[in-house]
Amino acid sequence: MKNIAVISWDPLAGRFYGKQVKDLFEDQVSVQVYSVRDGSVNQLPRRRYDLYMTSTDAFESGNDLRQYLPLDAEITEIELTFLWDVVRRLQKLPAGSRVLFVNLSDKMSREAVSRLNQLGVNQLQFDLYHPGCPEPDMALYDYVITPSEQRYVPEGAKEIIDIGQRVCTSATMTEAALKLGLEDLLETPRFHHYQEIVATNTYSFDRLFNRSRRLESQFDILMDILDEGLVGVNEKGEVFACNKKLEQITQVSNSLALHRRASDVYPFIPFKQCLKSKEAIPAKVVRAGGTNLTVTVAPVLRGGVCLGAFATVQRFSDAEQRQNELRSQLSPKGYRAKYTFENVIGDSPAIRRTIEILKKMAATSLPVLLIGETGTGKELFAHAVHNASPRAQGPFVAINCAAMPENLLESELFGYEDGAFTGARRGGKPGLFEFAHQGTLFLDEVEGMSPALQCKLLRVLQEHEIMPVGGNRIVRVDVRIVAATNEDLEQRVEEGSFRRDLYYRLNTLPALIPPLRQREGDLLLLIEYFRKKSGVEFTLSPELKQMLLAHQWRGNIRELRNVVEYFSYTGSQVITPEDLPPTFHYLPAGSTSGRLSPAVSVAAAVPASSPEPVSPPPQLSEEQWMVLQLIHQAARQGRPAGRDSLLAAARQMNRPLSQQQVRRLMSELAQLGYLRIERGRGGSHLTEEGLRLLADHPTNNQLRPFNNP
Repeated sequence: MKNIAVISWDPLAGRFYGKQVKDLFEDQVSVQVYSVRDGSVNQLPRRRYDLYMTSTDAFESGNDLRQYLPLDAEITEIELTFLWDVVRRLQKLPAGSRVLFVNLSDKMSREAVSRLNQLGVNQLQFDLYHPGCPEPDMALYDYVITPSEQRYVPEGAKEIIDIGQRVCTSATMTEAALKLGLEDLLETPRFHHYQEIVATNTYSFDRLFNRSRRLESQFDILMDILDEGLVGVNEKGEVFACNKKLEQITQVSNSLALHRRASDVYPFIPFKQCLKSKEAIPAKVVRAGGTNLTVTVAPVLRGGVCLGAFATVQRFSDAEQRQNELRSQLSPKGYRAKYTFENVIGDSPAIRRTIEILKKMAATSLPVLLIGETGTGKELFAHAVHNASPRAQGPFVAINCAAMPENLLESELFGYEDGAFTGARRGGKPGLFEFAHQGTLFLDEVEGMSPALQCKLLRVLQEHEIMPVGGNRIVRVDVRIVAATNEDLEQRVEEGSFRRDLYYRLNTLPALIPPLRQREGDLLLLIEYFRKKSGVEFTLSPELKQMLLAHQWRGNIRELRNVVEYFSYTGSQVITPEDLPPTFHYLPAGSTSGRLSPAVSVAAAVPASSPEPVSPPPQLSEEQWMVLQLIHQAARQGRPAGRDSLLAAARQMNRPLSQQQVRRLMSELAQLGYLRIERGRGGSHLTEEGLRLLADHPTNNQLRPFNNP
């Protein structure tokens, strides 16, 4: 709270001025009133007031005033005026009227009448009166006007007009606020109202002041809405303005920074260099308080003279985030992941195990390789991995590498510069790697990349840098790669169509997405989900349900969705095999023949009597079933079942497999819970669930014995 001493000649007038100040400044100030007339001015304490406000009639000279105040006291002279209501009321009096103006002293009377003349009350003939003057002939005066000094009005007045105490001018109150450092009060409704009701003849000054105040207010608003720190210094390098964002970034209070040398408060900002050279300093990264900051400084010049400088300050990480947000706005796609693991429909052990593994993988920033047949939902799992990762708030960008030519795919991934090729957009275009900065890039069908693009992708994974097509600048990117394939990448490596080094980079965290035929119990859940989504009511006949459960579903979820959507348009309440789409080719699990024709498929699908158990079971492929039986046979004969043993046995059965195929099949069986893979000479063993599966599905296809190579 600021302390103010109000000093006047008359104690009544002093109390009025003090009340005005207190009403306007409210709890920001404490006001004490002293009077020359009653001698209370002699009781001014030795303690220093923040401001001394003195009326013009209090002392005869400045020397008289100084004997009561400290030598370096902050002083504001009280200038007095009237309210606009008073001025308008007096202007309505008949022109030529003779008026006796009564006040406390001759000086105060002359000041009051002079102010009324300045404000436009010029039609009246004023005579002055104060205590000690000869008694006037009151019959000569039409009106007596007094500023609440009726006690001194002579007897016999025809009409007395009390215009109230004179009030402090708005300039006086403004000066007081500025000297007390309470500039913010100038923007309050109280000050605005005071300026409106108090009469002034300083029209030009008021216009300039109001214009300056509006500009300052606009400047303050601009500083507050900026998303970066802003600080301004004068020609001496002293801070005169700084915003809240700068306070957040630097952890330096603005109140402590104002009016101090910027070199002491913000030593990392090169203001001195800018003021000396009168040239802007482009953005540079500096280290302050353990944080990397981006700083830009620009001088303020007028007529070749440097009046000061402004600097913008931003956290480097914030600048990157802002740039990434702007990049995402350049694309209409939005680049946001839509799905989470909650969107995965299924409760089978295989799908639960896959989700559990991928959740653990999502927590890292390492590349993830999703391996699965077409239609198994690899992109959905890519979305889910991103949303379960620390990058969930960043962009998710997806592209199918096999869907576009090599040159187009390169420009989409890495972007291009202006004029890089014929038809290039003017100004160039950022690539998907830039859009995916601090997020995830999903490369679907990654095997479709050309060797040249594979080489560039490998460099991005190793160096975290890209170079746009036709450019010569390096752009650093922070992108997590999730790739997907429905082919045997290891076989592609052996064939030479896929780089071995890139394969091992992408294969850091491999995950197998189980096909639908291995997701026991999920088929009916998915059918019900797609039925509800179509908004149509129907049920499946027992015969059709048995057929669908036994079908291979080579197209997996995508094939199943198409079939259910077809059911929704048949109009049948109970769907039978006759309602299957004409393009549906029933292929039961374990079938080794080619596709059946549509006409044969329905008839062959529903035997008249209960058939023998189908081999292999619906949740396993032929290759998986063979590997499971071979491992079981080896265990019964007391021999280990390693990959070499399985390869030799498969060749003897005329069903040759590659090393990678055996590894994949064993991994799939392990994920399904049927196999426990052991290291060393012991080989792998069936779990209780695997043994139970073999017992529940006997087969007539006897495997030939095999020997360890």
